[in-house]
Amino acid sequence: MVWQNHTRVSDFFLSGLSTNHAVELALFTFFMMIYVLIILGNSLIIFTITHDQRLHTPMYFFLSNLSVIDICHSSVVIPKMLADFLAEQKSISFEECVAQMFFLHLFACTEIFLLTIMAYDRYLAICNPMRYGTIMSRKMCLQLATVMWLGGLIHSLALTVLTLNLPYCGPSAIDNFFCDVPLVIKLACTNTRVLEMLIISNSGLISVLCFLVLVTSYVVILVSLRNHLSEGQHKAISTCAAHLTVVTLFLGHCIFIYLRPAKSLAADKVVSIFFTAVTPLMNPVIYTLRNEDMQNALRKLCRRQI
Repeated sequence: MVWQNHTRVSDFFLSGLSTNHAVELALFTFFMMIYVLIILGNSLIIFTITHDQRLHTPMYFFLSNLSVIDICHSSVVIPKMLADFLAEQKSISFEECVAQMFFLHLFACTEIFLLTIMAYDRYLAICNPMRYGTIMSRKMCLQLATVMWLGGLIHSLALTVLTLNLPYCGPSAIDNFFCDVPLVIKLACTNTRVLEMLIISNSGLISVLCFLVLVTSYVVILVSLRNHLSEGQHKAISTCAAHLTVVTLFLGHCIFIYLRPAKSLAADKVVSIFFTAVTPLMNPVIYTLRNEDMQNALRKLCRRQI
């Protein structure tokens, strides 16, 4: 490949979250607990939806996809971060860095598309219930799932290929705890202004457009419910507000990182923690475990196991 003829840097060095060993041990324990909860919570959701026929509906089909993506998304970054907490030198090979960037953007972009589809699904279910079953058929759900995964793959491949075609001859220090496209292209031995504009027009605009679609969907839902505040509508409003919170946290990171030139800011690491660890932990609680149908299915599953 082209990059093999130009790359001199074989390893990158990550700054991590701290240089204090005692703080790193505390962070290791904290993030290990978060990672275990992410895996257990999302795995429980997938298992429950798979084994309960009453949950074989479009909404839970997309929720199970969200749990799969959250497990994969967090697994791209957190295990390496945990290992670096115990290592004296936080290094990552060039190949591992490229793989981390590819899978990070694959799962992040796919999740953005999935959140947008879920907002559309809720809009149809609440604002157009008579046609919901016809529109959101099994075939349509599978087609939407295929489109979102293909969209994430194309997006990730495009950014990865653009990054690989740059020459890297040093420096090799990345000011974060994982590899990301804006941080890596800063290290290229060439002018990257054009590439930065491509990233802004790709990742940044995708995030902004999806965020606008999501907010519009939820605003329409809330407006349609404002004059019919029964108990069911109160639950729908509460659910939409919770969904919008998660969407804001997740897409807020994407807009903050990718809608500006590639440079390190003090807030980048904090925002990245929400992106890679907090949001995958919150999704099971906000989207699924607060849901009455899911709670009933979990109780039924527990009774069956007992």
